[in-house]
Amino acid sequence: MSETDYPRTDAGAGSLRDYRYDLVPANRRVTMTLAGSDPAQEEIARIATLGEPRAFVGKRTIEEERTDAPVAVRIFSDRSMSGVVGYVPRGLESVVLEAVARLERSGEDSRLPVKLTRTRRGWRVVLLLGLTR
Repeated sequence: MSETDYPRTDAGAGSLRDYRYDLVPANRRVTMTLAGSDPAQEEIARIATLGEPRAFVGKRTIEEERTDAPVAVRIFSDRSMSGVVGYVPRGLESVVLEAVARLERSGEDSRLPVKLTRTRRGWRVVLLLGLTR
């Protein structure tokens, strides 16, 4: 299984219908659940016990753009950075990258608001993209 093929229970969630034409979230309740979080369960559980987490999405390199590599997400909490805790679901990369750029242009911290939730299937990382409007 490649890093872009995830089981249905770990495929992430989100929809382009939640965004206006300029990739701005339609309202403050818009969220996106990361894909590929199953391998990072221990890391996410550790982070959940720390201070207020924020999602960090690094700039894509030319090589990543060329090969259409998945967008990895890390969590910044209590002055430390986690390993990769998930990936932006396919087709929604531009929404997340635009949210980061929008925060940078406004002079705010470019880390995204995030909520770590525990489900029957384990920890999930939910980006609170509606708060980046």
